Amino acid sequence: MIVGTEWLIEAFECDAQTLRDASALQNVFARIINDLGLKAIGEGQWHKFGGEGGVTGLTMLTESHLACHTYPEYCTATFNLYCCKSRPEWNWQKNLTELLGANQVKITKIERGANPQSQTVGGKI
Repeated sequence: MIVGTEWLIEAFECDAQTLRDASALQNVFARIINDLGLKAIGEGQWHKFGGEGGVTGLTMLTESHLACHTYPEYCTATFNLYCCKSRPEWNWQKNLTELLGANQVKITKIERGANPQSQTVGGKI
């Protein structure tokens, strides 16, 4: 039984200035939501950290959530997309290279609920 899919994305060697730009990150979210046919619940929440700091953002989706946090001092951005319904793969490598100037993208895909035999720390099966 699979109850959802979660993507953990790390984008490295991004353009530091873009990682400080909340509107650039909002554009990334808009592309993801549009391309995958997701449905946002209300407006996303965004916070720009002071000075040379990055941006954190969260959009609730009818399918679950999309979140990001940027680290311009390390030229790195992290994303988390969780969907309770099957979705096509988004080309994270191509799109984050285009939108953030990323030179390397690491993608971890987790099928949630996929292995009911697994044990969790502090939990029972």
